[in-house]
Amino acid sequence: QGSRFHSSRRERYGNVFKTHLLGRPVVRVTGAENIRKILLGEHTLVSTQWPQSTQIILGSHTLLSSIGDLHRQRRKILARVFSRAALESYLPRIQKVVSWELRGWCMEPGSIAVYSSAKTLTFRIAARILLGLHLEEKQFKDLAKTFEQLVENLFSLPLNVPFSGLRKGIKARDTLHKFMEKAIQEKLQRNDPEDHSDALDFIMNSAKEHGKELTMQELKESAIELIFAAFFTTASASTSLILLLLKHPSVIEKIRQELMSHELYQQWQSCHCASDISLEKLSRLRYLDCVIKEVLRVLPPVSGGYRTALQTFELDGYQIPKGWSVMYSIRDTHETAAVYQTPPSSFDPDRFAAGRPEAAGRFHYIPFGGGARSCIGKELAQAILKLLAIELVSTTRWELATPGYPTMQTVPIVHPVDDGLQLYFHPLQPHHGHEA
Repeated sequence: QGSRFHSSRRERYGNVFKTHLLGRPVVRVTGAENIRKILLGEHTLVSTQWPQSTQIILGSHTLLSSIGDLHRQRRKILARVFSRAALESYLPRIQKVVSWELRGWCMEPGSIAVYSSAKTLTFRIAARILLGLHLEEKQFKDLAKTFEQLVENLFSLPLNVPFSGLRKGIKARDTLHKFMEKAIQEKLQRNDPEDHSDALDFIMNSAKEHGKELTMQELKESAIELIFAAFFTTASASTSLILLLLKHPSVIEKIRQELMSHELYQQWQSCHCASDISLEKLSRLRYLDCVIKEVLRVLPPVSGGYRTALQTFELDGYQIPKGWSVMYSIRDTHETAAVYQTPPSSFDPDRFAAGRPEAAGRFHYIPFGGGARSCIGKELAQAILKLLAIELVSTTRWELATPGYPTMQTVPIVHPVDDGLQLYFHPLQPHHGHEA
């Protein structure tokens, strides 16, 4: 029954209830106050929990597998990758990749499978901007395929036997590590001061400043973790953005009006770019910011997270025993938050406008988690989604290639069932945006 099972249980038993997963007791938790306690209790009340297969495939030098002081130290080093200066340097290149990819969608005579195409787009951004890789198209496609094989087997039974999911994941990881080692060696040999603007450079420089020299193994695992964190989640959110805008043409029109009022629409239409795009300019687009927030509220890419209780503690009047698993639900919390003035099921970007109570709270809106393990790349993810939205509404018109909208699967990552969001993309004729 998927997500329907949990919402029916929540309606029957309330915001905290016990269920079972793979034969083990799991406490499922919804609601801003309860989630606040869990997310702020990282390292004290609860500890992050990932399947054994995930830890084996991604390795022990990652942010997700580290706890306590080691987690804090690694997060400090990685923070440089997502600093304002770093994000500013990524923007023009992200915009270039998005523009190039969308032009390809418009030139395609048949329909586009949006989720697959969004994965290609986000992998291209991750490979080029985060890792600084310049690849031939065939090499890029091979690498993307290998990466997808790694991710598909991250959550598998921990059986390292021939043909098992874990064995396939390890094989994909080894192929990627070999490739990354070669790319990192070349980067170190080049040592071009002009070229120090991708995430790997920021990681190496940041580690040195924190008195740490990273080993090749640490660099390879960091590189794979960066792509893993960005890949499916941003592809999911991009797909949801395209779907929800298609369902709400009035929102497209309002984004266009905002772009026109900032003289970005005409600029984008004339040259498919805004060479002087900056974080400051993006931050002025208040309505667009509300749209991205609402997309992530209605269809948060990750539906929840798992923790293990480090000690017995109380939640909403219930005792959570030490050693039990706790699963907090992002989607349920978004769907049931009492602060919303309009129905939570409706798509209403204006709910995030300044002055509305929805815009103020903290733990009723958690698409990026919260506390010590909140998503470190959230500013980058939002910038990518904003650039994609601007490119879409300025240069393309899109329509369904199927009789109806697809069903969305919500676990573990939100996406259309069977890649069912099939659309036709058409280039917009300059200055005829109102026809879209």
